[in-house]
Amino acid sequence: MEHMENMQYAEELVREFLVFRGFKNTLQVYEKELSTDIGKGFQVDKILELIFSVYVPTFEAERLVHLLNFLKHCFSSSSETTSIATLAKLEASILRYYIVHALKSGRKDKVLEFFGTYGNDLLQRGEGWTPWFAIPYVKNPNLEPQFRVYFSKEWFDTLLISFRNLISEIFNGIHILESTVKRLKKDIKQLNLKLSQLQALLETKEAQMCHLRRLALFELLLSESLDILSFQAPVHSFSTYKTCVSAFCSHLFEKQPMHIFFHMNMNASLPANLSAESILPELEHDSSSLEKHSFLDGGATDTCHTYQEELSTDNAHQVQKEEDFPEVKMEFQETFLGHTSPITCCRFSAGGTNIASASVDGTVRIWTYDSSTPTSRNATIYCGAEIMSLDWECKSDRLLLIGTADGCIKAWNVDAKRVVCDLNTTAAFPSVLDLKCSPVEPIFVSAAASKGYTSASEEMGFASLTVWNMKTWKAMTFLPLGKDPPAITSLCFNHNGKLLAAAATDGMIHMFDMSAGLQITGWPAHDSAVSSVQFGPDETSIFSLGSDGKIFEWSLHNQGQVLWSRDCSRFRNSESSNICRHEMALDSNGRRLVVTSDSVRAPIYQVQGHMSGLRTLAHAAAITTVDWHPTLPIYLTGSADHSVRVTSIS
Repeated sequence: MEHMENMQYAEELVREFLVFRGFKNTLQVYEKELSTDIGKGFQVDKILELIFSVYVPTFEAERLVHLLNFLKHCFSSSSETTSIATLAKLEASILRYYIVHALKSGRKDKVLEFFGTYGNDLLQRGEGWTPWFAIPYVKNPNLEPQFRVYFSKEWFDTLLISFRNLISEIFNGIHILESTVKRLKKDIKQLNLKLSQLQALLETKEAQMCHLRRLALFELLLSESLDILSFQAPVHSFSTYKTCVSAFCSHLFEKQPMHIFFHMNMNASLPANLSAESILPELEHDSSSLEKHSFLDGGATDTCHTYQEELSTDNAHQVQKEEDFPEVKMEFQETFLGHTSPITCCRFSAGGTNIASASVDGTVRIWTYDSSTPTSRNATIYCGAEIMSLDWECKSDRLLLIGTADGCIKAWNVDAKRVVCDLNTTAAFPSVLDLKCSPVEPIFVSAAASKGYTSASEEMGFASLTVWNMKTWKAMTFLPLGKDPPAITSLCFNHNGKLLAAAATDGMIHMFDMSAGLQITGWPAHDSAVSSVQFGPDETSIFSLGSDGKIFEWSLHNQGQVLWSRDCSRFRNSESSNICRHEMALDSNGRRLVVTSDSVRAPIYQVQGHMSGLRTLAHAAAITTVDWHPTLPIYLTGSADHSVRVTSIS
């Protein structure tokens, strides 16, 4: 139940605080008090035992009242009004039983103490409590008609049964509600899955319709052109026509094999002395000679010229240079100038409210770009070594992990504003190239190498992958990489933390099953080192960026198949990239991908859609690190000019 989950979370926070402050004695008392567990896991028999066998016999009135209030608070949001009213009446009966038991035991002092503490509250409730204030002074209350029934065994048995039945009924109602919520969540999950399947089917049908429209257009244009040829052009100019059709088909079908379409459609339209088989070999030649030919007939020349213009326009659109991308349409931009040296890494927190940025001088700064957000978490962390990696805990904005070049992994608590844990990798692997927190479990993985990154990223030495527990802050296991493996430069978890992708300097992408702790697959992705890797938003693909500037989107259904690619090597000058590795960031929708740049601007590629891409606003120096907000169209750019910018785009 949500209330119990919140209570357990609060208990963990209190325990963490006591450990953090070193209050050992307080922690022992706290643990002892928790062991009583006044809710008793909402088990009826244990709660009854606690009331009638512990609190009442030992005259622990304060704990008895606290437990009854706790039960009322727990059930007030999940029970009917009648049940709450009944519980209030039974609460009054239990308190009267406490008084009766004290008088039977000869502890009149406990009765007076009870009324002294809770008398005012009882008078405000009403419920016939006024006569009870005289009971300590009545000589034989068990003989008085007003109190006699409360001293009988029959009344106590009735109270016990009534209380048991009510608590059982309320618990059953809570469990039914919890079961209903689980069932509804399951139904929602199934409906979301069905929706995804329908969306995929819709996309398939749209692609088929688009293909059919292209085919229909092709048939229409081919038919019209053949009519022109038959009536206006001599036979000897048909080779020129074939060249023009070849260029058009290359444009129309994106240079896919055309023989299927010609066998299906051309033989029905060609003149009697020609066939599809006779012209296909020439049609499949490169259409670059289009400009060298022209039809003798003016109408045919105009038709071919139209094809050429359309093809040229589309090719220009497809190969549009990044330098020609339009500048982003900015909604707002904030610039952070707190660093005094080039920026090496910057990351949004899990909720997007805080930002961590690191610079060459070994400092990390925590800050926020939103003026409406409290700045109480803002801080500067001095690490004493080059910072090579940053990552935020995925479930909250409280913990930041920092990896350095001297084998140190620090955990910074932004609420306490201090390092809560200081770990060290083995001496053989001092360079912590990347850190990634699991999105589900309290673990993280570190990728360490025997050397730091240089301008030649292939020279990072050997690799080590370690899985750490974030509760005990101890190493759990080492993921197998084989003997003397090349350095792992980038890590990425999938949405449920069951898969881990790791990119290596030998161009390989490795995939690990985290539950088994084993590598399940891998493939060569680049001819050079892979500097960044990231799962696509639907996790049917994975993006990789090579140190040579090539970007690939790989299918996870058909391993080795490239779904999308770009070459941003013109923005990559390895001789001048001495600050940090080349990296990329994908937005939450998987539609835009921003890449670091040795220029003052960085390209934002459009992964889905018709637009080629955008250009970021200019810094004063190279863009050395990038990141996207976890949910909004807002990106980060860190630069060698010591600045970090937050830019919101439409």
